[in-house]
Amino acid sequence: MDPHLARLGPHSRCVHGGEHHLTRDRGGTSGAATPTVNAIDTSVTHLYPRIDELDAALGGSPDRFVYQRYGNPTARALTDALSALCTHDPSLPLDAVATATGMAAVHVALLAALADSDNRRVAASRDCYGASVAIVDQLLPSLGVDGHLVDASDNAAVADLLDAVKPAVLLVETTSNPLLRVVDIAAVARLCRTHGTLLVVDNTFPTPLTCRPLDLGADMELHSATKYIGGHGDAMGGIVVARARHGPSLREHLKTTGGSLGSFEAWLLHRGLKTLPLRYRQQCRNAEQLAAWLREHPRVARVVYPGLPDHPEHERAREQFDGRFGAMLAFEIEEADQTAVFRFMERLRLVQPGTSLGDCYTLVLYPAHASHRALTPAQRRAVGISDGLVRLSAGTEDVEDLIADLSQALAVRPAPNTP
Repeated sequence: MDPHLARLGPHSRCVHGGEHHLTRDRGGTSGAATPTVNAIDTSVTHLYPRIDELDAALGGSPDRFVYQRYGNPTARALTDALSALCTHDPSLPLDAVATATGMAAVHVALLAALADSDNRRVAASRDCYGASVAIVDQLLPSLGVDGHLVDASDNAAVADLLDAVKPAVLLVETTSNPLLRVVDIAAVARLCRTHGTLLVVDNTFPTPLTCRPLDLGADMELHSATKYIGGHGDAMGGIVVARARHGPSLREHLKTTGGSLGSFEAWLLHRGLKTLPLRYRQQCRNAEQLAAWLREHPRVARVVYPGLPDHPEHERAREQFDGRFGAMLAFEIEEADQTAVFRFMERLRLVQPGTSLGDCYTLVLYPAHASHRALTPAQRRAVGISDGLVRLSAGTEDVEDLIADLSQALAVRPAPNTP
């Protein structure tokens, strides 16, 4: 970690991480000014005065840029800034890559983990994001890799799977999508080390402000930067932050598969990171109040939120997270089918039916036709996703306005069936 950043708190790291002004020479005599904000480097290629320097860049040196698919300075500033947030241990060596999307981050992390082993077996949490499950359960098996699924919130089930299968890598989500199950990262990391399995953690929902899986023993932490890091719904990207030994493999697989992050998107995501603490604090506060209000609503059968005492991993969340329970929640409209859920979503005015999360806007999503559309109805039922389940990503609006909008949308009941 940059020694200048190591002395700063996490909120200051969000603002100043990856910026050139941290290391400028205040006592210099050159007279050259340092811009407050990093520039957008759009050059596809970079030139070197000597061919041996170009050779070093082509050889994979992470500190040299040669071709934008291999990495670029704007994306490097973003990964430097996020890496500084992902650990409180300044002595922990980390490396990171930026990808075009969050799913590209999942893909390259799994490929890099498999490359470090002769083992052709992977495993994932059963209630991961639907596209992540599809990679482990469908895509990789079509390429000759054995895929396995497990309830990662159940430590005993994880231990049994690791003992029986011994996968090269296990992919979990700190807080699952959309049922918000909380994985005991430290315990699962210990189990993985015992079996020689690499642990990859999707930490998109809690963000590094709330949970740092690398400090808890994970090998790689990934984020869909499209979500809370960017925060404004105007740029896509993904980031994998890993223990340094995995850096060369991550970069090689990213270079080969071509899913690198573009400069404009990297700059927008880096700009979003600077206000993450302010946005996330308000979003978590809104989620907590919305969960409490929905819990008392007569048309809501259940509310899923780690901050509620009846959540199955409430105590685990209290121990693992830094004073927040996240800005995501899910709720089930009583006796609702797809038609009833669609009617509810169409009546919303302030809350937006958008297929994303983490924005400053409050968003709702219907998992059965969006995030988990790739799963069969039986698979959705198996993980607890009913036809009436709605996922909500709390934004930064006034919570009273959000409650008013949800209230009027829930007030309309479906018309009774007529013969």
